[in-house]
Amino acid sequence: MKIGFIGLGVMGFPMAGHLQSKGYDVRVYNRTAATALRWQDQFRGSVADTPQEAALGSDVVCLCVGNDDDVRAMTLGDTGVLKVMRPGSVLVDHTTASADLARELFAVARLGEVGFVDAPVSGGQVGAEKGALTIMCGGDAEIFAQVEHVLLSYAKCVRLLGPAGSGQLAKMVNQICIAGVVQGLSEALNFSERVGLDTEAVIEVIRQGAAQSWQMENRSTSMLAGHYEHGFAVDWMRKDLGLVKSVAAANAIEIPLTEQVDHYYADVQSMGGGRWDTSSLLKRLQLRHDLIDKTTE
Repeated sequence: MKIGFIGLGVMGFPMAGHLQSKGYDVRVYNRTAATALRWQDQFRGSVADTPQEAALGSDVVCLCVGNDDDVRAMTLGDTGVLKVMRPGSVLVDHTTASADLARELFAVARLGEVGFVDAPVSGGQVGAEKGALTIMCGGDAEIFAQVEHVLLSYAKCVRLLGPAGSGQLAKMVNQICIAGVVQGLSEALNFSERVGLDTEAVIEVIRQGAAQSWQMENRSTSMLAGHYEHGFAVDWMRKDLGLVKSVAAANAIEIPLTEQVDHYYADVQSMGGGRWDTSSLLKRLQLRHDLIDKTTE
């Protein structure tokens, strides 16, 4: 099977690598050509000069880019893949984008007898590198069945959740959950530190009980060390929460906690932390308390 893979960021780079390692014939495209060549050196696939070149003759084309505008450029633009994908092939979009765009691409692809699956991922860079992502999918069951085995090359869980757009809506649910959990963990760590507990020991105890979470397991140590130059960037989380807020507003859904945490992430951006990991909410709390301490001295 021939696969075109477009977008070699911190997620796409290892995802495309897993496909090549599983024996698929992978041709990659990345806007920064040096990254594509580095991928080729590591995984021995082939490199395309344009998105269309990556898609031409491919059975499946996967996208993993930044936002709606990037997806439009790569699919519907002057060198967009949907202009050259053959009937019977499938376009899989791993980008976290809007559900409206997913529905639009589904309709456009169908006109050319091309299948489409919106398939945003969760699990972060580590999950991508380990081939242990969770993939939430939207689309037709018959089309999903054609690509499920491909997606399992870099995922531990792949599930079709409904028609086109359902994967993107499910990813919004995912991000709502993450926002609340990270804020709660940040408040807990800050509280523990300020009341003088051995926070590492506390985490070791409470992780055995009901407080345990992925964020606690994978981020508490780096948070306590003040390390945020890794992981899923605040800028991208705010983009995702913007999608959530738009859908919530259109459907009169109350999301007060999500809106509050989004405001806190705006604070982190104003601190120069746009590229910090989302767990940097703790840094925001620490700086706020430092300011309070100074004003009360």
